[in-house]
Amino acid sequence: MTGSRRECRPQGADTCTPDAYFARMYAERDDPWDLAGRWYEQRKYALTVAALPRPVYRSAYEPGCSVGVLSGLLAARCRKLLACDREQKAVERARRRLSQHPHVRVEHQVLPRDWPTGRFDLIVLSELLYYFNAPVGADLLDLAVQSLEPGGTLLLVHWRHAVADHARGAEEVHRQARAHPALVAVAAHTEPDFLLDVLVRPDRPDTPAARLSVAALEGLT
Repeated sequence: MTGSRRECRPQGADTCTPDAYFARMYAERDDPWDLAGRWYEQRKYALTVAALPRPVYRSAYEPGCSVGVLSGLLAARCRKLLACDREQKAVERARRRLSQHPHVRVEHQVLPRDWPTGRFDLIVLSELLYYFNAPVGADLLDLAVQSLEPGGTLLLVHWRHAVADHARGAEEVHRQARAHPALVAVAAHTEPDFLLDVLVRPDRPDTPAARLSVAALEGLT
């Protein structure tokens, strides 16, 4: 799934979250956001995997996996999963957490530089895109679309509250994704704390969302 790398325009240090932020977070705590302990995170992750329109995916990609809590839930829905993070300490902790899942690989990758060349039918961008400015966010969405197989799922979920170290807010991130011409929105969930969107790359860009629903995929409509 990995090997040669796709190139993308570089991050602007003045408009993207700086590297030092992530290094500091993982230096101070093993699980900086208490992803494994907070009920808020457990519930959000349960909603995330419940929103996936397919019961099983062939090959999934989860960049920004942190310590691998969501990755463990995705592993039950995927035959193969590539999870990655920019911080080596996060990668090591995720590898330990996921060591009982032989079909899961955890790698050190810095985006957008290290986006893999593989093809996936599921890409999960969870709490990730608000670290990048709009131009780099557009590059990452384009890379995701290029990597998605026809009919593949792109799932986004992001915290809505303002964070000084974030380059953008959730509303801007999700608005940009929904506007991508190659994607069709099939599900959305909005809460005061986070946004969740499920988008599909259809075989044809003019495919209506009704043709891509779970009921339609099962022949019920």
